Amino acid sequence: MTKIYITRHGQTEWNLEGRMQGRKNSKLTRLGEEQAERLGKRLLDVPFTKVITSSSGRAKQTAELIRGNRDIELHEMDEWQEIDLGAWEGRLTKELEKEDGKNFRIFWEEPHTYEASEGESFEEVIERVGTEIEKLTTYKSPVLVVTHAVVLKALLAYCHEKDVEDFWSGQFMHQTSLTVIEKKDGKWNVIMEADTSHHEEVTE
Repeated sequence: MTKIYITRHGQTEWNLEGRMQGRKNSKLTRLGEEQAERLGKRLLDVPFTKVITSSSGRAKQTAELIRGNRDIELHEMDEWQEIDLGAWEGRLTKELEKEDGKNFRIFWEEPHTYEASEGESFEEVIERVGTEIEKLTTYKSPVLVVTHAVVLKALLAYCHEKDVEDFWSGQFMHQTSLTVIEKKDGKWNVIMEADTSHHEEVTE
């Protein structure tokens, strides 16, 4: 049986500003650091064999805070980076709503018809993430993955075998929310989805 713990990075400066991040990066806020530290405390007794993180700075910073002083291998991987949003990256969402309103609406409301003139489609992200999660079955469990919101949604779409039309259904992926999946008898099962009980008084 393979058991994988997956989380999203902590709150960033661009999250606060309302900017689309994608492959571009912004630093964690102090709140984002606290979110990661709290998740680290929650997972302190989980004997991770590896921590795999997106090579994006915000994910790496989150992974390091979760790992803390524990002697666990940390691997940076481009394959776990956020969806490539092309020209939208770094832009304010309120600007995109005005300047590219139709495509922006389709991105959120009709993901199955979204066509990325630059960057990735949702189908491409699901395929990328599905390939990577299957590779993790060769590792000794449990493994921690630190990644991004769209990647987490893609992972759940893969595990649940969802149509792309239903990509955004289910729980919202809050910063450092915890999702746990396991593969048993050839099938992926979602044990926990987007749990934030460790946040306590921390507000996103």
